[in-house]
Amino acid sequence: MLETEAKPQNGFRDFGLSQTTLKALEKVNYETPSPIQAAFIPIAVTGIDCMGQAQTGTGKTAAFILPSLQSIDDRIPATQVLVLTPTRELSDQVNEEARRLSHGTRCRTTSCVGGKDIRRQISDLKKGAQIAIGTPGRVLDLISRGVLKLETLKVVVLDEADRMLDIGFRPDIEKILRRCPDKRQTLLLSATMPPPVERLARRYMKDPQRVDLSTTNVAADTVEQFCVTVDGNRKFGLLTRLLFQEKPRQAIVFTRTKRGADSLYKRLSKKLSRQLAVIHGDLQQRARDRVLKGFREGKIRLLIATDVMGRGIDVSGVSHIINYDIPEYCDDYVHRIGRTGRMNGEQGRGFTFVTPEEGSQLTNIEIRINGLLQPYTVPNYEAFEPRKPYDPEEAAKERENGPPPPPPRNGRFRRTARSARVV
Repeated sequence: MLETEAKPQNGFRDFGLSQTTLKALEKVNYETPSPIQAAFIPIAVTGIDCMGQAQTGTGKTAAFILPSLQSIDDRIPATQVLVLTPTRELSDQVNEEARRLSHGTRCRTTSCVGGKDIRRQISDLKKGAQIAIGTPGRVLDLISRGVLKLETLKVVVLDEADRMLDIGFRPDIEKILRRCPDKRQTLLLSATMPPPVERLARRYMKDPQRVDLSTTNVAADTVEQFCVTVDGNRKFGLLTRLLFQEKPRQAIVFTRTKRGADSLYKRLSKKLSRQLAVIHGDLQQRARDRVLKGFREGKIRLLIATDVMGRGIDVSGVSHIINYDIPEYCDDYVHRIGRTGRMNGEQGRGFTFVTPEEGSQLTNIEIRINGLLQPYTVPNYEAFEPRKPYDPEEAAKERENGPPPPPPRNGRFRRTARSARVV
């Protein structure tokens, strides 16, 4: 597996792109390629397999769409490029980007995701959409129905590969890749390259070159990163005070679970204006689309989210990220923080709430990003419960009698022959 360092380029005209594509880039005001685009595109347009690793929000979508377009013969009404993504939202976003960058051609695209009308997706494929972008589950469904035909594929793209493996898509991805033609180009892009991704690449890619732009700075330089230590039962008060103090233009507050997101949304709804929404995997797709549309348009200023929003969603106006719950995996921290400080050079701010029991998780994050999160305190807010002064007599009594019994659950006890126990 070859590794290629990023080389600075003067512009998109140096990459071997068609004149039609260059005109499409001018139409969407893409003037200067980002580092991942400058390094990845010249390799990918040659038709060889390539892996790209870069921070979230650095332009990876255009890095694989632009070279893929050069492989397409838009006179042939058949699927020639297949892009796999971990979420419906990312598929829709990639689909929209592919439409913009294919302006001036007869190339058709379709987003193949669950939660949306499959009849339209079938119709698009039967009409000969050259680019199919979708989540592995729906893609497999369309393959099994015989409407997504893989014989004409020239390029397969694995976007956000690490996330797809994290959420259990590996078996589906392998089923799809085994059915793809041997003579194809495979492109893989990801913010991190853990061992499972490396193994997948070795198995299904042919001597890929690797573009790695994240070895020195895993987290974006345009994000100030802070940690706030707090008792678990005081996080909500801390959040409201922090929002009042920081006055974010737009913010995403991440929770670890869907239930936690709903609970936090209900509590915040009592205190904040209507410019508030929640998004997670249990919402209907139509509701998720509506929330994202409102967030992108700036109508929603505060979004409560699980990691369904942690990757690949391009909302450039986010000024603050708040990890209400510290992420379970340190790579998820990288992707959450990457939602702010994106590409336009504006400085973003990230805050992570850490309880006294979560010190080891904070350490893992700091090792992962090769840096320290700066301590942050909210003035005039007690982040910890007041500790009772030490009472020698009470301590002696507790040692003698043992700890007090746990309170009854729902106030009901069930008696047994030997003891009373809570039910």
